Amino acid sequence: MHRYRSHTCEALRKTDVGETTRISGWVHRVRDHGGVLFIDLRDHYGVTQVVADPDSAAFSVAEAVRGEWVIRVDGDVKARDDEAVNPNLPTGDIEVYAREIEVLSQAEELPLPVFGEPEYPEDIRLKYRFLDLRRETLHANILKRSAIVADMRVRMNGVGFTEFQTPILTASSPEGARDFLVPSRIHPGKFYALPQAPQQFKQLIMMSGFDKYFQIAPCFRDEDPRADRLPGEFYQLDLEMSFVEQDDVLEAVEPVIRGVFEAFAEGKPVTQEFRRIPYAEALRKYGTDKPDLRNPIEMEAVTDHFAGSGFKIFAGMIEKNPKVEVWAIPVKTGGSRAFCDRMNSWAQKEGQPGLGYIFWRDEEGTTAGAGPLAKNIGPERTDAIRAQLNLEAGDACFFVAGEPAKFASFAGDARTKAAEEKDLIDKDRYELCWIVDFPMYEWDEENKKIDFSHNPFSMPEGGLEGLTTKDPLELNAAQYDMVCNGFEIASGAIRNHLPEVMVKAFEIAGYDKSTLETRFGGMYRAFQYGAPPHGGMAAGVDRIVMLLCGAKNLREITMFPMNQQAQDLQMGAPGDVDAAQLMELGLRLLPKKE
Repeated sequence: MHRYRSHTCEALRKTDVGETTRISGWVHRVRDHGGVLFIDLRDHYGVTQVVADPDSAAFSVAEAVRGEWVIRVDGDVKARDDEAVNPNLPTGDIEVYAREIEVLSQAEELPLPVFGEPEYPEDIRLKYRFLDLRRETLHANILKRSAIVADMRVRMNGVGFTEFQTPILTASSPEGARDFLVPSRIHPGKFYALPQAPQQFKQLIMMSGFDKYFQIAPCFRDEDPRADRLPGEFYQLDLEMSFVEQDDVLEAVEPVIRGVFEAFAEGKPVTQEFRRIPYAEALRKYGTDKPDLRNPIEMEAVTDHFAGSGFKIFAGMIEKNPKVEVWAIPVKTGGSRAFCDRMNSWAQKEGQPGLGYIFWRDEEGTTAGAGPLAKNIGPERTDAIRAQLNLEAGDACFFVAGEPAKFASFAGDARTKAAEEKDLIDKDRYELCWIVDFPMYEWDEENKKIDFSHNPFSMPEGGLEGLTTKDPLELNAAQYDMVCNGFEIASGAIRNHLPEVMVKAFEIAGYDKSTLETRFGGMYRAFQYGAPPHGGMAAGVDRIVMLLCGAKNLREITMFPMNQQAQDLQMGAPGDVDAAQLMELGLRLLPKKE
């Protein structure tokens, strides 16, 4: 028999009754039932109940063991009594009567519980992550992540993509976030950078004559953490294709991502035909380029109904500024003053002056508007708004006004808040869509300059002609995002593969040709020697896993994450290095600022 086990703690079934077994694992818990000890023994695969009665030679050892000790048990497989069967365990029909127990290692008093799923301070959970990972939910999430990644690989290979690995040490490049820099010992005073993404390399793979590339790629960005992105590093399903247009990429990727969701959605519905929503339309209808389509609320402009109306605040704004619009946020079943007042109070807490509203009620068989706005604009305009938005008695509508670029984000938050308050969001489904036609450039208010809006390597609408004849801030690009339930889970573009177009695109963003050649020299040179039209995208593995696990934070689906301060509490990173290491790298630390 094997030194440690003949079976795992998940393997034994009723058909094994009468057999002898050897199992090893962690003591999940110990229970004393009238002098008979019951030990739940746990390993990676599952749990088996071990019984040690006072007549057994193993009883004295069983009395000594404590939670999370590692033990080996030799024993006989017996059927449980009918009333003791546990239908929630695969091994619930049997138990192992211990003949011999060997303690393989002991555990000190635990700094956090492993049995059960109690809330516990995150700093303790991350410092003792190896214990935290023993907890059932987190352990299952990590296994599900592994299965999802494996499924992605199978699907990508199945549609003709080939996996290649790209370098981890590379050159610094402006891709929207700070680089992690790595000093070079061999070249003092010079630095490598960890890649923010394999962007340039995957395009160079296309230059090299390979047709369809993918990898599960680690990416590194020195940016502040947030719930949907871990500090430091994350993983993406990265891919690129040659001789393609936008439709080709979307049609290649859509069945892969849909298939992954269907495989792990546990029966929840998954979008079959992904809508393609232009960026500008997404902002107008949902107030965000990451819309949660499970939320049925769609905003509409109702500016004309307030122009020249008795509501002087909105009417005056419209008269003074032609850019001003009034947007309506219609909420089915929201037609009560209490709910409308709660929404108004919420808006004020968000730093807004308030949130105007109208709600409709049945008055002797007639649907009538109520609330201060209804009184100000009168019944005719109130009913016109109701008709436009297809509302009825018992419904409500909220209004925001101003220049859309300035209030769209708040309007989107109000849409989400209202839907959550009225429980309008169908949380048991996965709604996926594409957001397309992103702007090529945006205005950087801090630096008072035009900068890339999304991806600097994208093909602008109209190519070189578009760059030379259109206002850059009105120019779209062949860029697209995939969104699921309010999260951006993928982003990509058809690439700019022509050197003269690349020079002009970067020139508009303030990078001269010499800077382009210095910072993107490898790609720029490659474009001189026959570059195929190409495009691709990258899907966020971490976010996809988070959605499929039903987790609210990426730390719940990542094996060894950092904390919110970008610290690895388990390994003590970032940490100090000694003077000799710094000297070898030609570095010296500046004194800390007081």
